[in-house]
Amino acid sequence: MHYLVGDLQGCCDDFDRLLAEIGFSPSRDSLHVLGDLVNRGPASLRTLERLHALGASATCLLGNHDLHLLAVAEGVRPAHRSDTLDEILASPRREAWLDWLRGCKLADTAHGWLLVHAGVVPQWDAAQTLALAAEVQALLRGPDLAGFLRVMYGNEPARWADTLQGPDRWRFVINVLTRIRFCADDGTLEFGTKDGAGAAPPGFRPWFEVPGRRSAGTPIAFGHWSTLGLRNEPALLALDTGCVWGGQLSAVRVDGGRRELVQVRCTAAGSIGRGTSPAAGA
Repeated sequence: MHYLVGDLQGCCDDFDRLLAEIGFSPSRDSLHVLGDLVNRGPASLRTLERLHALGASATCLLGNHDLHLLAVAEGVRPAHRSDTLDEILASPRREAWLDWLRGCKLADTAHGWLLVHAGVVPQWDAAQTLALAAEVQALLRGPDLAGFLRVMYGNEPARWADTLQGPDRWRFVINVLTRIRFCADDGTLEFGTKDGAGAAPPGFRPWFEVPGRRSAGTPIAFGHWSTLGLRNEPALLALDTGCVWGGQLSAVRVDGGRRELVQVRCTAAGSIGRGTSPAAGA
């Protein structure tokens, strides 16, 4: 059995209850966690330990909070007052955990689904999304992580062009894959609004509602947008259901054409505030 799982954000006890609810067996089942593994919840280190212990049965994407952890660890960004990363940063196995995170992907596929943390701009199809993610993944795993992280932050460029190169290209890819919520029909990104779909600023709409987006024929699963809530549509799964804010932790079984939703009510409310992430977006 194969499950897609929404944002954990350090809520390890709730994650354990979700695994128990679905009767998860590492020898039989697999998980695909859609990013934001750590931060804001009470047990970020234990969450990494739990995921690592699942071995090859768990694959994880990087979300904006996971990238923030790497940036703080490299001295590129200051810690935020509502971060819950100290246990990881003080761990004797700190470097091993950071290396493990650097090995995670920014986009993946599973059972016909394209998996991203946040979303996709209308100019990209699934193949281009995966190729661009792989470009940035190689830099995250490269020898100059700190140098790459220093150019990762910022809201520009706001629109994709195939001619983008270097830091502008990498920054745009990361901003889309880990931060996007709203964009204009021409793909221009908007980062100021973090409320639900109905709060779209004039001229913008949720990225998945843009007419004619090239990824429209591909089922896409994503997390990141807790104020959006669960979206369970034929070609769209939004699975950040706000566990760290006292909501639910969600998993959907997707093998064999299934769509079986499992949720647990979360017990750990997150720290006050949303925020520190690539380019100052939560």
